[in-house]
Amino acid sequence: MPSVMGLLEEREAAAWVQAEELRAEMERITAELADAEVVLERRVIARTELAEALAAGGEQTQAPVAGVREAPAMTERSPVPVVGSVVPRWHEAATVDALAVDYRRIVELVESGAGDGGGIWAKQLAAGLQLELVPAKIEGVRSKAGRLAERGWLTASPSGRFTR
Repeated sequence: MPSVMGLLEEREAAAWVQAEELRAEMERITAELADAEVVLERRVIARTELAEALAAGGEQTQAPVAGVREAPAMTERSPVPVVGSVVPRWHEAATVDALAVDYRRIVELVESGAGDGGGIWAKQLAAGLQLELVPAKIEGVRSKAGRLAERGWLTASPSGRFTR
């Protein structure tokens, strides 16, 4: 009959072997994850660049001067925005038709004058969009309105209200 101490040593050795195998697998998976994240980042950048190029019309009329970055030329036709597309920068000829549906609805709510005249809160926007008034939905709307403000479609006040 084997000793109790011998049985415990065998079980400990088996646990060490299993732990080492799992560590090796974890390192392999971590390396694969890092590679996948690099590929994902490249694809996100490519999609973003493509969406910006399509939003700008994708045409350049002249070669750029070294060191000077010009605004993209605007054409008469506007590409149809898609869900998840990049919000184009506002310019004088821009209409809300250049925005994806969610962003367009936010701008329309702000323009409609909802609120007390001093702007509209993200919570009021979420209510106007008929979303459930939970923090996740409100923060999503705040993020979209903030993106619109960054690109000139709206103005964000320090108090958190949005105006046209």
